[in-house]
Amino acid sequence: MTKCKKKYMSLFIETIQVFQGNLLNLAYHQERFERTRVEALGLKHHPRLSEVILVPKGLEHGVFKCRVSYHKEISLVEYERYQARAVRSLKMVYSDSIDYGFKYSDRGELNKLFSQRQECDDIVVVKNGYVSDSFVANVVFWDGAFWVTPDTPLLAGTMRASLLARDLIRESKIIPEDIDKFRKLKLINAMNGLQNAPEIPIESIH
Repeated sequence: MTKCKKKYMSLFIETIQVFQGNLLNLAYHQERFERTRVEALGLKHHPRLSEVILVPKGLEHGVFKCRVSYHKEISLVEYERYQARAVRSLKMVYSDSIDYGFKYSDRGELNKLFSQRQECDDIVVVKNGYVSDSFVANVVFWDGAFWVTPDTPLLAGTMRASLLARDLIRESKIIPEDIDKFRKLKLINAMNGLQNAPEIPIESIH
């Protein structure tokens, strides 16, 4: 059995923000959910996440993380209160073999890279010479006029897709030598949009 096929035996996940009892950005999660089921599992019919996920009472106040685990069927929907993780420094790490094209529950390859961060809080992954993502987020860089995200992400996130569709960020190829051309960065994912993600000085990348 090939490594690729072994990977598809892993569960897939969708992580969705619940804000004041509402599921955010759900159309983009539905699109990725369906694309994963088609491309990784060969399935043609897909449940609607809006019908499967019934947000329980008690989540009307605050921000929560909804985690949907699935393969051919949805196996688990769980919730936890969101706790932001402070990131003040990032270590640039390198791997040309890492594969995270789908949102796997198995993050073993990413965990190995994360363990290389030394004294830093997070990582910036470089694959095949191009900047991609951090450990749990897509990266956007400020060039003085626009927010720019690498066009070579390990995983095309739902927040990233939403921001690109609204022309709030732009794509570009970014190599490590380009980093110093930017002034700051943000880490964006389902739980952190462009407005609420903290700004990190570009000098924080080592």
